[in-house]
Amino acid sequence: MQFAVKTNELVKDFNGLKAVNHLNLQVPFGTIYGFLGPNGSGKTTTLKMLTGMTEPTSGSIEIMGEPMIFGKQKSQEHIGFLPDVPGFYDWMSPRDFLTLCGELFHIPKQELIIRVQELLKIVGLSKSVNKKIGTFSRGMKQRLGIAQALINKPSIIFLDEPVSALDPQGRKEVMDIIFGLKGKVTVFFSTHILSDVERICDRVIIISEGVTVLEDTIENIKAMSETYKLEVEADENAINLIESLILDDKNILEIQRNHQLITLTVIDLDYARKRIYEILHTNSIMVKKIIVKEPTLEDIYMKVVNHNV
Repeated sequence: MQFAVKTNELVKDFNGLKAVNHLNLQVPFGTIYGFLGPNGSGKTTTLKMLTGMTEPTSGSIEIMGEPMIFGKQKSQEHIGFLPDVPGFYDWMSPRDFLTLCGELFHIPKQELIIRVQELLKIVGLSKSVNKKIGTFSRGMKQRLGIAQALINKPSIIFLDEPVSALDPQGRKEVMDIIFGLKGKVTVFFSTHILSDVERICDRVIIISEGVTVLEDTIENIKAMSETYKLEVEADENAINLIESLILDDKNILEIQRNHQLITLTVIDLDYARKRIYEILHTNSIMVKKIIVKEPTLEDIYMKVVNHNV
């Protein structure tokens, strides 16, 4: 398997404080890779090392199979980067800005003209090509930032919190663009919005205090959950009866009640279903719905991060 990013025992030490502590990454080419962790976990420091902006204390980095050597990195040609707060020249148009970025990579003029047009279309800014960037919304600027990160046709783009300050519509627009890159370029992005990661990522790594606490596919991570939730909705009298009959059941770990809805946290889902159906049949209870709630990435995230604190 070809890896777009690979690190070996990566360390960044600030006067004895290890912001990144022996981090090992293997990011398959063409995937969308979510980089998660609480504030202060080492995400931004890691991104700065991966993009060549800061030197590791020890360990090694490979980008598309080539060593990342601080200050001499040939691998920079493979990289696109969007920081968490990108800077723009507000008096420029998006066409002018992307043209300037392309010239810095010495892209031939005619090729650059076509490339700028293609990118503006990809990020949905073709109709705003002559507007001043200073008039853009935050979402439009983030979309322009993604175009900038793609100007040199990189093999991998690094995105640092690309949707953290956007409203729901702007976030959806940016996430749709990122999802559209799947299979064409490797996307490595950090975020706090777990639902976005769950929707579009192939793999996820969670770090805490500079250390990996979990790394796997979304499917495998969700399958790690040791508990399930079973929701039952009925009229209040029926819910009262169900609650009273299962109150002392040791196989049910937790019971949450919200008016006409009861949520059971269980280990053995088959047992819980059988027990509820038995109660419904024996007592001739009609329910509005019974739903099994699968564990979410947020459930797993909170568990592993809190366990590591």
